[in-house]
Amino acid sequence: MESLFLQSPSTTILLGTVGILLVLYVFFPNFDHQRKEPPGPRPLPVFGNLLQLNLKSLHSTLFELSKNYGSVFTVYFGPQKVIILAGYKTVKQALVNYALEFGERQVSPLGNDLSGKGILFANGESWKEMRRFALSNLRDFGMGKKAAEEKIIEEIQYLNEVFERHEGKPFSATQSINYAVSNIISSIVYGSRFDYSDADFTCMVDRANDNIRLSGSPSIQLYNIYPWIFQFVSNRMRLKKNVAENRKQIKQLIGRLQETLNAQMCRGFVDSFLAHKQKIENLGITESFYNMENLVSTVSNLFAAGTDTTGTTLRWALLLMAKYPQIQDQVQAELSRVVGNRQVQAQDRMNLPFSDAVVHETQRFTNILPTSIPHITSADVTFQGYFIRKGTPVFPLLTSVLWDESEWETPRTFSPAHFLDKDGKFVKRDAFMPFSAGQRACPGESLAKMELFLFFTSLLQRFRFTPPPGVPEEELDLTPAVGFTLNPTPHELCAVSREGFEN
Repeated sequence: MESLFLQSPSTTILLGTVGILLVLYVFFPNFDHQRKEPPGPRPLPVFGNLLQLNLKSLHSTLFELSKNYGSVFTVYFGPQKVIILAGYKTVKQALVNYALEFGERQVSPLGNDLSGKGILFANGESWKEMRRFALSNLRDFGMGKKAAEEKIIEEIQYLNEVFERHEGKPFSATQSINYAVSNIISSIVYGSRFDYSDADFTCMVDRANDNIRLSGSPSIQLYNIYPWIFQFVSNRMRLKKNVAENRKQIKQLIGRLQETLNAQMCRGFVDSFLAHKQKIENLGITESFYNMENLVSTVSNLFAAGTDTTGTTLRWALLLMAKYPQIQDQVQAELSRVVGNRQVQAQDRMNLPFSDAVVHETQRFTNILPTSIPHITSADVTFQGYFIRKGTPVFPLLTSVLWDESEWETPRTFSPAHFLDKDGKFVKRDAFMPFSAGQRACPGESLAKMELFLFFTSLLQRFRFTPPPGVPEEELDLTPAVGFTLNPTPHELCAVSREGFEN
């Protein structure tokens, strides 16, 4: 009887082997011995590679890992296998040449919290229809065209007034810039702008930006990996509350527009959607993608995406001008020479190559969206000799594109010369990919480019940006804050009126 409870060495080895195989089967079921899979650091059961990753700066860790494992490699976020794509050539090949295989969105627990359908966190026919409709109608309401330029120039005057009220004393430009940029997408979506004193509007902008910050926090990343364990963390509770409040306000705004809707004279994107929805219902079609849930989610997506990335880039641009006054001198000299005191217009871009280069270099250097919103493979695919199974999350590492040492002369240095030829003319660079690429590229790219150019040049034309008194330029901190997008750490600058622009 006693022998039944005694284990021989061979039995112990057998049980140990079975245990290891069971762990591998449970936690890493996608491991394929027959086909070559992307390499990567050895994962631990349950934890995967989490102990090797810095969740406060995930993109930096992944960028470093790419130097060891190549441009296509595997990491495990807990039990979840993820493929990382690094470097310009690899990211472009995947998103453009293999657009179908790498084109679907991974809808994570966080994605479900942020948006049910809409554009950002959707797939299939609903996503295709919403993206097509959004692109078509945003263009109709001026995105990237003269109508949008007029809205931006109008908003610049309101922002100038805010800056002037500080009379050259230190202040934080974060909220006023966010409100100004948000008003551009609001005027296109709703048909009108909002006053900066409108509490409903400012709360909605602040909550949307807060959610983007929360989305990059370590606790939310852990919730994404282990949702059953971290579902009640405070950051997630706050994020869900923000989402609920914003969706409630969006519904109220839509409701007001619905009450005064004239399908023959649409004021903005919401009116067009409601008119199309009404037309479909009049045909007796009860099931369609044109429903209130899709409208609220799409508006929420456009509002958040249309505010944070452009506002963040502008704040980085002003901070960089204060840190590098000699570059600010060159921008302002070019503006004085080419434009003078009149309002800068979009058509001036071709005659302002240095200013244009500074805007592009700000986007490249600050790399505010270091990791594209995760994709997922729609089918089994062999990519660069590696087999990647259908349903595998894929992270295009945009940091590795914008800082690719084989594409940029001095990738970790802020240098507008990256976008200028020897004669000082602006040069387009293929590896400039801040808006991602392929079928999931940012739908508001043309609007964002116009906003960045007009806001930046108009502000530099009117103000000189400097650090607070007593703070040397070299002490201005360029370390980004933790968040899904990389924002500057909280700071204050002085906006001093330039000669010829005083009240």
